[in-house]
Amino acid sequence: MSANIAVNFCGVTMATPIIAASGTFGFGLEYAPYLDLDQVGAVSVKGLTREPRRGNAGVRIAETPAGILNCIGLENPGVEAFCTDILPQIHAASSIRVMANISGNTVADYAYMAERLNDEPVDFLEVNISCPNVKKGGMSFGVDPHAAAEVTRAVKDHTRLPVVVKLSPNVTDIRVIASAVEEAGADAVSLVNTFMGLAIDAKTRRPLLGNVTGGLSGPCVKPMALRLVWEVAQTVHIPICGLGGIMTGLDAIEFMMVGADCVSVGTATMRDPAACVKIAGEMAAWCDAEGVKDISEIVGTLRIPGEN
Repeated sequence: MSANIAVNFCGVTMATPIIAASGTFGFGLEYAPYLDLDQVGAVSVKGLTREPRRGNAGVRIAETPAGILNCIGLENPGVEAFCTDILPQIHAASSIRVMANISGNTVADYAYMAERLNDEPVDFLEVNISCPNVKKGGMSFGVDPHAAAEVTRAVKDHTRLPVVVKLSPNVTDIRVIASAVEEAGADAVSLVNTFMGLAIDAKTRRPLLGNVTGGLSGPCVKPMALRLVWEVAQTVHIPICGLGGIMTGLDAIEFMMVGADCVSVGTATMRDPAACVKIAGEMAAWCDAEGVKDISEIVGTLRIPGEN
């Protein structure tokens, strides 16, 4: 008998532990020609803001050793267009679970979007307080525990949906931020967002990205992301979605071993548009080979030398 890889995250059942990461999977519809969307646990849609955004000028993505840098700048059509035009198309095409990723310049922006999405057919809200590629809002909320908590409370006060707060690795101690949003009422956390990075063209002595710096993702960040998920899992008592450099089923299994209840896959889809489905299949195969009947059995099972 094959292992059960369905998971329950914040009271929502997903067919697999894989969430397609925000900003890497569009609104899901773009990937329909390459995979069966119903075989993906959920999609965290392109980051939404209150008003439409054009994003950053200049080059927005650059390859680096074992990863990529991006500075898209939250280009999106705005929350209203998402609700009226895009969301109906998603549900017409599949039954995939939908996580709406929201970002704002002010606390009021987050509250507005939470209320606007509250009665829409959305399964979760992912509160992005950790985007490093915008000049206002974004990561500025995610590096201060008081600001992070304020945003979390505002969103919780304006929605009945599960609230997942996305954390930044670009902080001194991520556990302080995680504890702050948990205390403020977050139903779960997702971590980590991209690491701040810089790449240059030595011939021109100019940065490769138009925004100068960008968010680093891909296999190169996995060891750091694993460590941060492990630390947070020992600190909070709410569910965790782990992400950062997951390219294979074994990568995803490792994130669950350090305490993630589900995982998010991003950069891998740039190499293979069907990565979310393939990684889930590799997770199931690993469970079968190891005699694991239910994928949730492995959550938090990392064995530390010297501990029982």
